[in-house]
Amino acid sequence: MVREQIDRIGVVGAGTMGSGIAQVAATHGYDVVMRDIESEFVENGFDTIDDSLGRLDTRGDLEADPETIRDRIEGTTLLEDLADCDIVVEAALEELEVKREIFADLERVCDEDVMLATNTSTISITSIAADLESPERVIGLHFMNPVPIMEGVEVVVGEKTTDDATELAHELAEDLEKTTWEADDKPGFVTNRILMPWINEGIRAYDEGVASKEDIDTGMELGTNVPMGPLTLADHIGLDICLHASETLHEELGDRYQPAYLLKRKVEAGDLGKKTGEGFYEYE
Repeated sequence: MVREQIDRIGVVGAGTMGSGIAQVAATHGYDVVMRDIESEFVENGFDTIDDSLGRLDTRGDLEADPETIRDRIEGTTLLEDLADCDIVVEAALEELEVKREIFADLERVCDEDVMLATNTSTISITSIAADLESPERVIGLHFMNPVPIMEGVEVVVGEKTTDDATELAHELAEDLEKTTWEADDKPGFVTNRILMPWINEGIRAYDEGVASKEDIDTGMELGTNVPMGPLTLADHIGLDICLHASETLHEELGDRYQPAYLLKRKVEAGDLGKKTGEGFYEYE
């Protein structure tokens, strides 16, 4: 069983996704504990939240003032500070062993009726929960990036995940004014299983001289009515993240998911997209 009522939400990881989840939860009235391993990372998370809230407030998109929302978020480096949360959402590195260690620690400090969720975009929920005593309370809550803007949340059901946990995950996401869809615990789930081949084929088309990067993006934007083309989207996601997701899917599903050569070369060169100032495009 998992708790029926959620008042306090824990978030493990204060990076782009973790800080975004914390911000959205606080915006909708929840008390939030945002934890990372270093105080510097927590402070960076708060800086990201402050910048985002400032932009939303300028546009008139906030019902409460930014200070009120910000004050609902507590920052910490101690995992034990998550003990009184009703749900904890992990948004740490996209590495199986890292996540397994985090979830083992969470199982130790959290009561047995606290739902444990992961924001993973490609890693098996069943694998993450495999060594736990209570894998039935583990579920995937895959928020889209940027969390405060994107409407969707992918609910991923592991082999042992209970119906109660699944229902609560949908209810929480919907209370955060997100629209949910549900996926079985198959590699890549819905979103990345389809998105990563699309991005990789766009990169291959550019690398093979089919068209300029601008024309590839324009063609896909206007030809398929998406908000941004594959190369621009890859830059925004982070080329290192795209490569890691593609490699995970390639390992699980075979050659149709093999990462494009140019994607690997860009990552090796340190050109990761918007976050480093240069990917397929340059950013100030």
